[in-house]
Amino acid sequence: MCGICGLIHFDGKPVTRELLAGMNDTLTHRGPDGEGFFIDGNMGLAMRRLKIIDIAGSDQPLTNEDGSVQVIFNGEIYNYRELRQRLEARGHRFKTEGDGETIAHLYEEYAGGAVEHLRGMFAFALWDAKRKRLVLARDRFGQKPLYYYVDSKVFVFASEIKAILAHPAVPRVSRFEAADRRALAEYLSFGYVQAPYTAFRGIWMLKPATEVRVEPSEHDREFVLEDAFYYWDSPPLAPPDATAKAESYIGDLRDMLDEAVKLRLVSDVPLGAFLSGGLDSSLIAALMRKHSNAAIRTFSIGFEGDDSFDETPYAERVARHLNTEHTAFRVEPEALSLLAELVWHHDQPFADSSAIPTYLVSKLTREQVTVALTGDGGDELFAGYERFYAADLMRRLSAIPAPLMKAAEGLLGLLPEGTGYYHPVKRARRFARAASQRLDDAYFDLVRVFDAELLAEICPGGYRLPPLLNPYMDAGQAHPIAQLVEANMWSYLPDDLLIKADRCSMQASLEARAPFLDHELAEYAATIPFNLKLNGSRTKHILKEAARGSLPDDIIDRKKHGFGVPLGAWLRRDMEPLRENLLSRRARERGLLEMSVVERLIVEHEAGARDYNRQLWALLTLEEWHRQFVDGALFHPPSKSRP
Repeated sequence: MCGICGLIHFDGKPVTRELLAGMNDTLTHRGPDGEGFFIDGNMGLAMRRLKIIDIAGSDQPLTNEDGSVQVIFNGEIYNYRELRQRLEARGHRFKTEGDGETIAHLYEEYAGGAVEHLRGMFAFALWDAKRKRLVLARDRFGQKPLYYYVDSKVFVFASEIKAILAHPAVPRVSRFEAADRRALAEYLSFGYVQAPYTAFRGIWMLKPATEVRVEPSEHDREFVLEDAFYYWDSPPLAPPDATAKAESYIGDLRDMLDEAVKLRLVSDVPLGAFLSGGLDSSLIAALMRKHSNAAIRTFSIGFEGDDSFDETPYAERVARHLNTEHTAFRVEPEALSLLAELVWHHDQPFADSSAIPTYLVSKLTREQVTVALTGDGGDELFAGYERFYAADLMRRLSAIPAPLMKAAEGLLGLLPEGTGYYHPVKRARRFARAASQRLDDAYFDLVRVFDAELLAEICPGGYRLPPLLNPYMDAGQAHPIAQLVEANMWSYLPDDLLIKADRCSMQASLEARAPFLDHELAEYAATIPFNLKLNGSRTKHILKEAARGSLPDDIIDRKKHGFGVPLGAWLRRDMEPLRENLLSRRARERGLLEMSVVERLIVEHEAGARDYNRQLWALLTLEEWHRQFVDGALFHPPSKSRP
C-alpha cells in the first residue's frame, strides 16, 4: 500500500527532486516505510511505501527488463502469482517477488489492455519512456484514489489532493462559491463531492475502472490528455425469477467467497479483520478462520452515549463462536476533537460521520496489525441496505395519494425527534416524506443529507437541483429497485464508502482489504436473480443462506445496523463549539449559506425538536475545509479544531 504522485511539465522544464519531495512528503502517512523517485527530464514520479508483500524487495518505482517502463503503484494485485507464471512463460524476467512488478510486464505484453488482467485494488502511474507516455488507471470499484490537475503548462497527479496542492503551479480555488450554487447544493444533498469533480476548481478525480493517458501530440510539439475510457463495467443485474431457488446458487457463491478471501490473506505482515457483528464482516471473519492456520485477530469499537449504536456485544458473540483473538475498543465522545484531522485527511468536506468510528478503529487496529479485512461491498452486491426494501415498499404503496403521505409527514413533524439509531418518529417521517415522490426521487430522499425543502432554504436564492440519481441509473436493469442498486454502486460506494475506507485506514497507515469487492465475485453475484437478494422485506437473502453453518443464526438474521456513532447525542451535550464554528464572523462572511437557517438547525437540534446531526456535521466539515484549504496554506496535519 502506498501513496503516489508525479507530474509532467508540458513546456519542457526539468522536474527537480526538491519539487517531487515536497509533494511526496504530504503522503507519508500512506507509506511510512520508505520512498522512491524517478525523474526523466520534464517528467517525475514519486511514492511512499507501506510494506506488505516482499518487504525486503519491491522498492518502487518498479520496472521492466530494460527500464523503459517505470511504475509507481498503490494497492494490491491479488492474482499476481498467476500473472507472473504466465508472463515468465512468455519470456519476461522478474527482479522482485512482489505484486506490483507484474504491471510493468503486462504493459509490455498487452499495452492498453494490461489493466484488464489485474484482479485487485489499485491506482497506478506508468511511464513509457520510449513513447513519452504517462498512463494512469484505477481499479474497477474505486477502492484506491487518484486525482489530477491539468492546464496548458503542467499535468500533476497524486493519491491525495494535498500532494497536488503542494505543486506551486496549482491554484487553490473552491468550487463552493456564490457563483456556483449547484456545487454547494450537490454537496449538501449527497454529503460528498461526486467524481470526477472535487471541491477544488480544476482538480479532478479519475473515476473507477478508468484509464487515462498523457502523451505527445501527433506533431510532438505538445502533450495531450486523452479522454479517460472505461475498461470494465458491472454487468446488468439478473431480473427476478419466481422459479429460482437459493440452493441452486449457494454452492458456487460459497466457492467464490472462499476464493476472494483466500486471495486477500496473502501478506508478509500481521493481518486481522474488522468485526462489527453484522453479517458481512462476520462472514469475512468466518472465512478467514476457515482458510488460515494462524490465530485470527478481530477488532470492534463501541461508543459511550447511546447503546442503540453499540454493536460490540454482537461482535464479541461472533468472536467467541469463531474463537478469534478479539479486541473490543470503547471510546468516549470526541467528534469535534477529530473534526480537523478528518477533514485534513479527506482533503474535501465529507458529511459521513461514520468516518469517526472508521478512523478510530483503524488507528487502534494498527497498533496490532498492518492489514485488516473488511465487509465493505456486501450490501452493494446483495441489496443489503434497508432503503432498498423501503423503496420497494413505496413502489407497492404508490396507489396511496401523495397528499396523504405529505399529510402524514406533517403530523409526524409535530412530534420531537430523538437521536437513537432506530428512533421511530424520525424513521417514519422520513419514509412518509419520501413516499410522496416518484421512485427515484423517493430513494434519493431516503439517503440525502439536506432534503429538497431544507436545501432550498439554506442555499441563497432557494436553489433547487434537478434529479441527481438519473445519471447513475441504468434503464437496462429489468427491475426498478435493481436500477437503484446500480445507482448506489456507482455513486455512494466509490464516492462515500470507499473514500472513507481509504482515508481512514491510510490515515492510520493500515491497509484495508474488501473481499466482497472482488470483481469476479461481483460478476457472479450479478447473475443471481434479484428476488434471491431482495426477497420481500428480507435483504441479502441468498448471502444469509450461504452463511448458514458458518455463523450463528441469530447473527445472520438480526436486523441490519449501519456503522455509526451517536453524533446527535454528542452534539446536544455541548453545542457551544458548534456555534463557534458555524456562526463565526468568518463563516458568515463566506456568503454561502442563509445563516438564519443555520441558527434554526442548531436551536431545534439542541431543543430536541429535530435530530439534525447529519446536516450539522455536513456544515461543520464544510466550514473546517474552508479554514484549512482555502483560507490558509496549511500543509501539516492540524492537531485540533480551531474556533
